[in-house]
Amino acid sequence: MLSLRLPQLFDIHQVPKVFREDGIMSGYRHPRSSALDCILSSFQMTNETVNIWTHFLPTWYFLWRFSVLCSSLDFLMDSYTWPLLVYMLLICLYPFTSSCAHTFSTMSAEARHICYFFDYGALSLYSLGTLRFVELQFPHKSKILRTAAFVVPFLFDSFPLFYRLLSCCWGSCSPSQALASHSYHLFFAFLTCFLFASHLPERLAPGRFDYIGHSHQLFHICAVVGTHFQMEAVLTDMASRKDWLTSHSSLPSFPATLGVLVLGVLLNLGIIGIFSAGLPRTPRQSTSAHLHQE
Repeated sequence: MLSLRLPQLFDIHQVPKVFREDGIMSGYRHPRSSALDCILSSFQMTNETVNIWTHFLPTWYFLWRFSVLCSSLDFLMDSYTWPLLVYMLLICLYPFTSSCAHTFSTMSAEARHICYFFDYGALSLYSLGTLRFVELQFPHKSKILRTAAFVVPFLFDSFPLFYRLLSCCWGSCSPSQALASHSYHLFFAFLTCFLFASHLPERLAPGRFDYIGHSHQLFHICAVVGTHFQMEAVLTDMASRKDWLTSHSSLPSFPATLGVLVLGVLLNLGIIGIFSAGLPRTPRQSTSAHLHQE
């Protein structure tokens, strides 16, 4: 009879520095895990298990919402819906990519980098360029760059929304359900950034939040909840402002929507390939050497 053993877990001093997280003292997987071990580890309690599931399960929620929209909107022929099509494809892609990255990131040091190349690539092209292999030599600089990769594109994309919200605060527009959802989205977006940068609460009590409640898990939850409110706001705006949008601007074109998506995917894959090829190759060592590498 086939029997499967759950992978062994390790403490922070037993794994190489590249796999260590601030304030997380235990629950680490083997730094040379097989693909099967990585999959099995998602069904045992490690310091990555909640990270995996908090993005894997929402992927199916967003796919369900996408399927409902596909039955009610004509994504094929109605060009007004093409920006929404691109948006829905991406909000289904990014949590799935993140879940896969957290699942398979302990196959090797090189695999860890490549997994997060894809993770950041799914979030945005801007983010990808900052995930390089400087975190061991310059851990604080690497953290600043990775945080900026989220913050800078978010601020750039959100300036029109900030203007709209401020205009409503000054009485230039009437409150709406879309604006309420946008406000919730912004709140969770700022909370997401704070959690990612602060490493709270595990920084205050190292070892107490190794398995449940550390900042990256909370970061995942806030990101998904924020995306939900953003999606609701986009859908409300599309329905309520369709007449105004179509009368004040031309209909979206294929090159400006799906064409840009295809170009972005190709550029991301190209950059991922370049940086993956440039990764320093770590020679295979014995298990004990890897577990005690400093």
